[in-house]
Amino acid sequence: MSGKTKIIIGLALIAVGVAGRLGPHPWNFTPLAAIALFAGVYLGGRYALLVPAIAMLTGDLFLGFYEWPLMLAVYSSYLLIGALGTVIRKHKNAQTVMAGSLVGAVLFFLVTNWAVWQFSPWYAKTWDGLVYCYTLALPFFRNTVLGDVFYTATLFGAYEAVVYSLKIADRKKAAVEVCRAVSGK
Repeated sequence: MSGKTKIIIGLALIAVGVAGRLGPHPWNFTPLAAIALFAGVYLGGRYALLVPAIAMLTGDLFLGFYEWPLMLAVYSSYLLIGALGTVIRKHKNAQTVMAGSLVGAVLFFLVTNWAVWQFSPWYAKTWDGLVYCYTLALPFFRNTVLGDVFYTATLFGAYEAVVYSLKIADRKKAAVEVCRAVSGK
């Protein structure tokens, strides 16, 4: 994939990520983890880090910023998911991509809710407080999993369908050229 193509796809992913955050949606049902995973698998290392970070930062410009320790946890979660995508890149198939989506959802849940427990005054800083924090976050986790799986299937499926269609078109074009060469026309 050319550098120009990567930039275009990266900008499109950023736009989708921002729109997914700014538009109406159920809590935690956004395309950001899928975008991070996609960028890691198809665009490579620096895009896996930059694309989700820029999408988050742009969305936060509109939505407002919040406590930096929580922001750091959220941003770090997406960066880790992007890094996971670079690992999946070498073994990409439907199973590893969907497993990566689920691992990403669990990672986001664990990291961000640990940060909420650690840095907010809402929970006792005890084992029971941590368990209570994770328990109250379970409805959000459901939406995270559903959103991540939905957007991962959509992004990866659409991309693979386009690539497949382009390959078919190239084969047809090549076949026509061969026929013209053979027939002398």
